Amino acid sequence: MILLTRLSGTAFALNADLIERLDSTPDTVVTLVDGKKYVVAEDLLEVVAQVRAWRAGIIAASAVAEAELPGWTPRSHLAAVSSHPSREGEA
Repeated sequence: MILLTRLSGTAFALNADLIERLDSTPDTVVTLVDGKKYVVAEDLLEVVAQVRAWRAGIIAASAVAEAELPGWTPRSHLAAVSSHPSREGEA
């Protein structure tokens, strides 16, 4: 979640994963994936910086959590793929 400010001065938290687009018109308009729009006091670059910092924090927290688990080894996110049955026996 990132903290933003409405033009009225009230603060709110927004799930940054739901942001589709940011526009500067000259006010900063945050458009969510569902089409909902928020006009915020922060400038466009400030919102981008908050999103980057929030995501970096998630990655850092994940690395710390992994390091704290004794004996834990990372697994690949890729699943093993076997041959298709109709292709078995072909060279």
